[in-house]
Amino acid sequence: QVQLVESGGGLVQPGGSLRLSCVVSGIIFRLYDMDWYRQAPGKERELVAGMTNGGSSNYADFVKGRFTISRDSAKSTVYLQMNSLKPEDTAVYYCHAHRKTWPSGEYWGQGTQVTVSS
Repeated sequence: QVQLVESGGGLVQPGGSLRLSCVVSGIIFRLYDMDWYRQAPGKERELVAGMTNGGSSNYADFVKGRFTISRDSAKSTVYLQMNSLKPEDTAVYYCHAHRKTWPSGEYWGQGTQVTVSS
C-alpha cells in the first residue's frame, strides 16, 4: 500500500518559517519525481515546487527565493522549507509522487494545512 504522509503544517505569522515533510512508503522512493502542490479555498490546486529523481528542482515564480525543496532517499522523505511566509501562502499543501516509466504511478498525500496570519 502506497502512503504519502505530510506533516509540519500549522499557524505562523507573516515573515515566519515552516518546514513540511512528506514520508513516502510502498514505492521505490528514489525512482520517483516528487512535488509539492497547494490549494487555497476557492482556488485550483497549483504546483509549488518539484524535484526529479535525479535532484533537479523547479519552483513556481511566486515562491522562488523563499521556498526550498529537498529530498532524502535514505529516509524516503521530501521536504519543503518555507521562509518569509506571506498570508497568500495560506493553503493546504500536498505531497505528490509520480513516474511515467515502469514502475509508473502517481500518488498524493492527504495534505497539511498552512495558515499564515497575524
